[in-house]
Amino acid sequence: MIHRVKPGETLGIISVNYRRSIREILQANSGVTNPNLLYPGQPINIPGLPDPNSIPYTVRVSLNSKRLTLLRNGQTAKSYPVAIGKMLSQTPVGEFVIVNREPNPGGPFGVMWLSLSKAGYGIHGTNDPSSIGKSVSKGCIRMFNKDVLELAGLIPNGTKVFIQP
Repeated sequence: MIHRVKPGETLGIISVNYRRSIREILQANSGVTNPNLLYPGQPINIPGLPDPNSIPYTVRVSLNSKRLTLLRNGQTAKSYPVAIGKMLSQTPVGEFVIVNREPNPGGPFGVMWLSLSKAGYGIHGTNDPSSIGKSVSKGCIRMFNKDVLELAGLIPNGTKVFIQP
């Protein structure tokens, strides 16, 4: 997949966000001769992730309605209730992709963790189902375990995730 460098981003930040080593990224980008000289809009190939435009699924999260909507070819396929970040640890707004996943991560993350292309954030299950529909997380999107398993079974890594106010 191609990532467009945002203002202030470094190769180190991109590496952390996509869970790829700087070395892997440099090997996939022969045109990057100086990793310290990136410019906004510069295309950076992220190895190991498909082009999100080749994936029929898109995820939209509405923070106001606390809903995650799965779209297939632009049409609503499913909608799920979610928990979002609380006031002091709000869920980030923007466009991300699923970069990897971890079944049974343990603790408060329930039965599945889907990493977003923003370090420290993901879509995951929960060990506290009563939290769904509330603003209680540390910024992640929390789902019922059965729902996150269903979602993870449908969407591949590289799927676009739009988080909106």
